[in-house]
Amino acid sequence: MQNLFIGIDVQVSRPCVFVAADASGTMVDSGWFKTPYEIFQILEGLSGIADLHMGIDASRVPLAGLRKWYWNGAKQQWRKKTASDKGLGRHCEVVIKAHNLANPQWTPKRKDAPAWMQLGFELFRILEKLGTTYEAFPSASYTLLHDDASAEMTINFSKVRKRGTGDLFDAMTAAATVREFVQGRGCQVGGGDGLGSIILPRPLPDPIKPVLQWPDH
Repeated sequence: MQNLFIGIDVQVSRPCVFVAADASGTMVDSGWFKTPYEIFQILEGLSGIADLHMGIDASRVPLAGLRKWYWNGAKQQWRKKTASDKGLGRHCEVVIKAHNLANPQWTPKRKDAPAWMQLGFELFRILEKLGTTYEAFPSASYTLLHDDASAEMTINFSKVRKRGTGDLFDAMTAAATVREFVQGRGCQVGGGDGLGSIILPRPLPDPIKPVLQWPDH
């Protein structure tokens, strides 16, 4: 079967949006949904004709406990958490921040997670039944693809809502990121803490090797 690359932008104050693109980067479907069940039904139909690779712009899982390690950018080394540190965030988010790709919204424990993160957790849980799920971070993708003319997508405007164009663009970027990663042009970072990695559309241009390795390993 062919591959379809799905990008999902997660919101709670307005409907979420998804974009589906084929291997050439042509948008083949897009739409809006409010609940995990709605998007499951939509993508279930697509899963019968294609292998789904789904990039979700949200945290995959909450923290099980407070983060024990912090990155010291000035010294280029890890240090142990101190009493003044909040202990939020996952390894993948630390890597994104250390490389100045974007500003993560640090993932907390489930009970402290905002509504949009809770929705993201549920989307990852339910959609993994239909294909392969990935955690995407459009803001980081924008940084890596700046001045890179090789990453393109063809847009169908028939599903665009005027009030949601920014959300649609984020979903489109998530779909493009998944496509670039699956086709071998990207990378994934984090995962050393067992709480998931973030995929990127290109390799890190100047990787900081120590931060890529979690201290507990």
